[in-house]
Amino acid sequence: MGMVYANITLKNPKDATLRPMQVRALVDTGAQWLCIPEHTALQLKLERLEDREVTLADGGKRLIPYMGPVQVSFENRTCYVGVLVFGNEVLLGAIPMEDMDLVVSPLHRKLMVNPESPNIAAGFVMGVRK
Repeated sequence: MGMVYANITLKNPKDATLRPMQVRALVDTGAQWLCIPEHTALQLKLERLEDREVTLADGGKRLIPYMGPVQVSFENRTCYVGVLVFGNEVLLGAIPMEDMDLVVSPLHRKLMVNPESPNIAAGFVMGVRK
């Protein structure tokens, strides 16, 4: 499928004096969290909450600063998440994508609002058998 990037907006919901940041994010359905570079965390004046142990692609483990909260917006969707401060580009993982009910179109190589719920984000709360 190749790489998919999306333009998203990041905002510190605890500090109304800061302007939102428009960023280009690598969309990664194999990652869980939103990851941002250190300079982005500094711009947003995020609070360090704790460290999280993460497993890297090479199988190695590292402790990474976990900060937040961050308001993430894409098109008509918004969510609030914690972020891992790691790497040199913004990486949009599965947790915020699921929260905003976004899907990746392999054909168009783009992130998009779920066409089955275009106006309001939808999701599963618990499994129900029919």
